[in-house]
Amino acid sequence: MYKIARPGYCKKIMKMTRRHFVKWGTAAMAGLGLSRSHAKTEKNIETMPTRPLGKTGHEVSLFSLGGQGMIERPGQEDEPIAMIHRALDLGVNYVDTAPSYGGGQSETLIGRVMKDRRNETFLASKTHHRTYDGTMMLIESSLRRLQTDRLDLYQLHSVRTQNDLEACFQSDGAIKALEKLRHENVIRFIGITGHRAPEVLRQGIQRYPFDCILMSLNAADSHAVSFQDELLPYAVEKGMGIIAMKVPAHGRLLRPDGITIEQALHYVWTFPVSTSIVGISSMAQLEENVELAKNFRPYPDPVLRRVADATAHFHEEASWFKYHW
Repeated sequence: MYKIARPGYCKKIMKMTRRHFVKWGTAAMAGLGLSRSHAKTEKNIETMPTRPLGKTGHEVSLFSLGGQGMIERPGQEDEPIAMIHRALDLGVNYVDTAPSYGGGQSETLIGRVMKDRRNETFLASKTHHRTYDGTMMLIESSLRRLQTDRLDLYQLHSVRTQNDLEACFQSDGAIKALEKLRHENVIRFIGITGHRAPEVLRQGIQRYPFDCILMSLNAADSHAVSFQDELLPYAVEKGMGIIAMKVPAHGRLLRPDGITIEQALHYVWTFPVSTSIVGISSMAQLEENVELAKNFRPYPDPVLRRVADATAHFHEEASWFKYHW
């Protein structure tokens, strides 16, 4: 029913990976375009490595903060706000959210931090409306909740079908709104997101010069409907900022007969992504993910294969978002 990736997928992508990371970088580390800040934390250790966010000029932390998980849960404020502050303290400099996360709760809590620390963060949100008017109304509420007058990145949220894409490009579509907002300096960059249909997103980035793409990518991806094979190479060739999501698949990859969070993150970071966003549920998870980013070294091709193979027997469960969302 679904396209199964070719057996040699790792070799093909890894050749492309190394070539493009070397091209990225004056500060290349191990041929992967990683640079490390010389700034020290309060523990006198190096901060996270960074990578270029496409052509935006922003050097983005390898691990970034997703606006889901604890941050979107109603009735909780103190701990999520503390986690956002802690993430910034640890070197996270990209925060992703959307008005649909927790019915606005995610943006509201992030806004409580942005009120005082806006200049420390590359801030991204999204529009789930496909029309000009709907998007213009939506961004007003997002800016109010986020307590800012500008976004660094505003994205078409969850583009799943051909109809979604076509609606955004109508004369009264969302693209027109994003271009107007950019012209008025309300937003700096324009992006597109999706986790269901790589071929639709591929058409989108071929049709329009999006600055960034937020796409699903994890160790189970290659087994069917592969973003890794069908979308990632095209985004790399265009020099886009590439943000990976669904990295641990809401924890579904993390099981005794599956893989660990270290394997999940290091697998994805071995590919030519700018960063990965992960929704976290505790301060301990935040600290662990940041530490994994600091200690990251790219996986060789045989290790990539082994990690991917470890997810084969439950890949549909770990990729539910491709089929049901």
